[in-house]
Amino acid sequence: MGESPEAASGGAFARAWAKALWGTSYLPMTQAQLEGLLQRLTDLLAQTLRTEPLDLRVGHRVATELVAAHIASAEALGRTLEVIQLRLIRDLDLAGDDVSDRMARLLAAVATGYARALRDRTLDEQESIRRAAMTARAEAELALRASEARFRHQATHDPLTDLPNRTLFAERLAAAVDAAAGGGRRVGLCFLDLDRFKRINDSYGHQIGDRALVAAARRLSRAVEPHLVARLGGDAFVILVERSTGTGDVVAVAEAALAALAEPVLVDGHDVTITGSVGIVERRAADSSPDDLMRAAGSTLNWAKTAGGARWALYDAERDDQEQARQALSAAIPTGLERGEFFLDYQPLASLHDGSLLGVEALVRWRHPQLGVLRPDTFIGLAEETGLIVPLGGWVLAEACREAVGWTAATTRPPYVSVNLAVRQVRRPGLVQEVRALLRRTGLPPDRLQLEITESTMMSGAEEPVRALRTLADLGVRIAIDDFGTGYSNLAYLRDLPVTELKVAGEFVRGLRAPEAADERILASLVSLAHALNLTVTAEGVETGGQADRLRAIGCDAGQGWHFGRPAPAENILARVKEGAPC
Repeated sequence: MGESPEAASGGAFARAWAKALWGTSYLPMTQAQLEGLLQRLTDLLAQTLRTEPLDLRVGHRVATELVAAHIASAEALGRTLEVIQLRLIRDLDLAGDDVSDRMARLLAAVATGYARALRDRTLDEQESIRRAAMTARAEAELALRASEARFRHQATHDPLTDLPNRTLFAERLAAAVDAAAGGGRRVGLCFLDLDRFKRINDSYGHQIGDRALVAAARRLSRAVEPHLVARLGGDAFVILVERSTGTGDVVAVAEAALAALAEPVLVDGHDVTITGSVGIVERRAADSSPDDLMRAAGSTLNWAKTAGGARWALYDAERDDQEQARQALSAAIPTGLERGEFFLDYQPLASLHDGSLLGVEALVRWRHPQLGVLRPDTFIGLAEETGLIVPLGGWVLAEACREAVGWTAATTRPPYVSVNLAVRQVRRPGLVQEVRALLRRTGLPPDRLQLEITESTMMSGAEEPVRALRTLADLGVRIAIDDFGTGYSNLAYLRDLPVTELKVAGEFVRGLRAPEAADERILASLVSLAHALNLTVTAEGVETGGQADRLRAIGCDAGQGWHFGRPAPAENILARVKEGAPC
């Protein structure tokens, strides 16, 4: 059954209307969808024009639907009114005496409805915008408050373990000290560091290492609750013990913490073993400040780690004072060198055959402005620990060569000067160049310089130091092994080294006080073997004539000690050289 003429006319009008509107506004629909919408509105308009009484609300409805469909521009309204006015009556064959009047009223209703719909839509959009702005502002405020709160899970807490961080701990410690000081109470700290935790990161990776840290933090918190546990960074933690009644309280907390770490941590199928070291400090709060407590706990922690780790150590004020004094002394060495506070004394090395002066050993002293003259055993160990032995040892070598030149001009048989070289000096690149430059600058003959090396340095197996010493020996510089007999004592190994002399440790010489001492037989064997290797032997620590006689009897070549002369300034050595007197 075919389409009715009226429906066909309506379809033609709807298409004409759609064509007129296309392009006047952005329409979120296809051409067919637009024609379908307008066909429905056309039917509504036609029915309204045929119906009595005329319902002008239909015009408002048509306008509202057009605006809702985004057909909302002024141009779209104009074309709509024009198409309806010019084509609707004709295309739909609407008849009647008052049809034109009804059309005019309907068009007016469409225009009025259009205006209202646009106004309402504008108001709705403004309301939507206002609400959206309010919502956005509220969300922004919430986000800001959340961000500020996070800045505060970050300013006072460690992001990895969620423990209080250094900042919060410092606040809590200061408050605890103030509160305890007012009431005469005591306070304690356990400064804990995980032992060799870098190995865990190196072995399993940082991700597993972080998880192990988190597990360790949880165990610590549970084990020492209700005491505050904070992570200071890395693998360092600290426990605050408020209202301590004595050292035993804090020791108990430290032992609980170490016990909590003893059980291996299972992380991603790996059994991760963690141990810790703890430094304990406990005292009356009125006697200390937060900084003093932390420094003391940190020093004590180092004692625990130095002792091997996996243990706690208790603060010792006397030991701490000694270490601080050592650190202050170490820090003063560079300034002392700059100010010329170091000087040299020289101790004779005498022939056991005729007592003649063969050489002298340079011994450094420090004329400290507050502590007076310091012997080398006071500061040499510090210099070796810190690396300051390199500049200090370089100064000693240069000063000894400079002063020894004066002796070579005073006699045809000047003594050689013997200078100790530390391990760092021997292993430092440039040793050969340094010695060559000194000999050239001072004019000291190479055979008038002896370098004393510790036995362990020579036996280390490192090739570069041995190569450097061999080069120096080829120049004519004497090479001696100092304190022989206290280390490897491997004479066979010496056969391949550029050594000209052995200095036997004084421990053997002191044993010569007893008759038929075993040390005498040992010394005799050493001297015999050394001579077989074409090495001369000097005995250190010779204090009596009896010791000198017994050394002479077993064939020892030279001796050094108070029996032959105490350490003296360079001018005293020069006077002895000029006199030519035996030691």
